[in-house]
Amino acid sequence: MPSLPDRAPEPGGLRRGDVLTAAVTWAVALAGLLVQPALTTLDGAGPSSAPGPGTARWWAILAAVTVQAVPVAWSRLRPAPALLGVGAVVLLLALAHPGDAASVANPAVVVVAFRAALARPVTDLRGPLTGLVALVAAGDVVDGAQTDGAVSPGLVGTSVALALVVVAVGVAPALVVASRRALRAAREGELRALAREHDALVRSAVAAERTAMAREVHDIAAHHLSGIALMVSAIDRQVDTDPAAAHRGLQQVREQSRMVLGDLRRLVGLLRDEGAAEAPGPRTLAAVRDLVGAEADGGAVSVEVIAADGDLGAGLGPVAQLAAYRMVQEALSNARQHAPGAPVAVTVDDSRAAAVVVAVRNGPPAREAPPSSGGHGLLGMRERAELVGARLQHGPTPDGGWEVRLTLPRDGAAQDGGDQA
Repeated sequence: MPSLPDRAPEPGGLRRGDVLTAAVTWAVALAGLLVQPALTTLDGAGPSSAPGPGTARWWAILAAVTVQAVPVAWSRLRPAPALLGVGAVVLLLALAHPGDAASVANPAVVVVAFRAALARPVTDLRGPLTGLVALVAAGDVVDGAQTDGAVSPGLVGTSVALALVVVAVGVAPALVVASRRALRAAREGELRALAREHDALVRSAVAAERTAMAREVHDIAAHHLSGIALMVSAIDRQVDTDPAAAHRGLQQVREQSRMVLGDLRRLVGLLRDEGAAEAPGPRTLAAVRDLVGAEADGGAVSVEVIAADGDLGAGLGPVAQLAAYRMVQEALSNARQHAPGAPVAVTVDDSRAAAVVVAVRNGPPAREAPPSSGGHGLLGMRERAELVGARLQHGPTPDGGWEVRLTLPRDGAAQDGGDQA
């Protein structure tokens, strides 16, 4: 049977809504008490047994329904005592003043049953609800016995059935409301779980990407430092024999040291993964052609390199070239997955003085892409771009394809500030 999850009584006292509910219930009972004489007269069954306003019996019944307002107000915080209390008033009213006037107490029974079933699971209220049915049925039996002069099995059965109906009128809507609340709570919990799962996946992807970058920079730094050590050995032999060559060598050592120092400074805090490392090989702009050939996998992939005089990617540190290499690698993988059969164009523009621009653009898919569970490739690209101070742009193209563009500033300005570290 659906219901709200069990919980302890709420701290604090009555709320304004509790008092308002009790006042409205009392007003309904008062209205019934006022119109009951007229209603019993209109049915033509004989003189009314309901007390008229202002009589002692009328005031006693009004006092009884006023007492009922107390369990109505507390039915949210103390549902079990409220159920038994409102039922006890019904029975006492029937014992003290039998007749049709006792029916004015039934609205409070419905209200208390509704609020109690909202406040607690019905399974926890089986005892109090059974007691309420018994008390209401006993009150009806007392009323009927005063009219018929005897208690018959039929009277008892009818009274129990009527009591069950009165209590069910309050409990049934509460079960519907409780079911909807439980369903809404379950949906909200599911959304929170999905959000936590997504955040965990993102954190895992970021951690894996940063670990991979730390491993790669470790390898790059080791390579450059080994070269610096060899250059220093050569300079040591040239100091006396060729001072000019030794001076040039020292300038090269200084440039290489500043470049590696800048790259390492950007990666402070990253942890190196001790897992299996990628197969060694160049991961620079010059290696993009070989990368495209390896990643083409039979697809139509073209490469265009717009180079100025000098080395490709001059002025870019090893980490920046690695970021460009990885961006091309990831973009080609995404194009193969999300746009199967589409032509792909890779462009490396090294003709600008301030920056190198690397772009990967694919056309619309030639066939339907297989279902994808989603990934974090773009997130990894952005992490690498921010690491080297580059700007990453991506989005759909007018022809229905997709483009990823990475703009890498050259290292002139960064190197000038390297001495101050």
